Amino acid sequence: MPKGNLAGLEIKNRLALLDGATPIQRLQRLEREVGNVRLFVKRDDLMGIGGGGNKLRKLEFLLGEALAQGCDTFITTGGIQSNHARLSAAAAHRAGLSCELILTRVVPRTDEEYRRNGNILLDGILGATIQELPGSADALAFAEERAAELTKQGRRPYVVGSGGSSPIGCLGYASCAGEIVDQENKLATRFTSIIVPNGSSGTHAGLAAGFAALGADPGRVRSFAVLKPAEPSRQTTIDLARRTLALLDSESSMDVSAIDVSGEQLGDGYGMPTAKMFEAVRLMARTEGLLLDPVYGGKAFAGLLADIREGRYTPDDTILFIMTGGLPGLFAYRTAFDDCPG
Repeated sequence: MPKGNLAGLEIKNRLALLDGATPIQRLQRLEREVGNVRLFVKRDDLMGIGGGGNKLRKLEFLLGEALAQGCDTFITTGGIQSNHARLSAAAAHRAGLSCELILTRVVPRTDEEYRRNGNILLDGILGATIQELPGSADALAFAEERAAELTKQGRRPYVVGSGGSSPIGCLGYASCAGEIVDQENKLATRFTSIIVPNGSSGTHAGLAAGFAALGADPGRVRSFAVLKPAEPSRQTTIDLARRTLALLDSESSMDVSAIDVSGEQLGDGYGMPTAKMFEAVRLMARTEGLLLDPVYGGKAFAGLLADIREGRYTPDDTILFIMTGGLPGLFAYRTAFDDCPG
């Protein structure tokens, strides 16, 4: 059994944005479809603010830190269809802060749905100030310059980079590791493998740090790279996990060989659809009625399906897929789904 605890996270700067633990559900129809494994999903898409999604776990700590510093403006970066940007706008305004989004055109899509629908539509509804930049722009440098301008005006900005994946943001999934262990105890089961997408690496890094702090195995987390190739994603995850573990005031250490990142589902790059992603999104929808996003969850779930079909798991294995949200992204990819009927 895991030892230690993460109780210190409850007394760090933290803004409550979640209504308790997100549920874990068994995917029984999907099990019958793919066979030879027990499948569960953790519904991190079921969070009440801004349409829900995993970035709210990070924002609990990022916005908590911003409020503790007396900040009045939250500035962050991302792509045009960034889930983190949408949830930053929702949660910042919930906390009483202004929100400014520096969004880059990093995905080479120019269709109207991608440019104006999905997350960016919601960003405007949520009242964020939006600045669009070319894909080649240094969004974080632009955000820092904007923060300097606001500081000169007497404002108190707080800046965080893409995905909220700083060590402070990663505390959100360190806390989630403890949540999963508690749920395992209640379910009287242990998940052999925990599957997540890996974009800015904060979800995987936070879980790995949290499990290490608990004396549990961080090696059972397996992620699928959706932003960068496997090795740079893995190195970012290792660095963030180590820095997050240091924030936990833990005496635990973490073997870097435990960090498992696959690049097999990246395809042509971030935000670029793949045939396996389309198949995974449709299979989940048509067996369980659950809607995965096309950028993160769709590719990670495609990776899990490939692993199952290739014999990575046995009938004794129990797999937990963390559904990270991002439903608005589906509406931005209408033409892509039209082009790949199924």
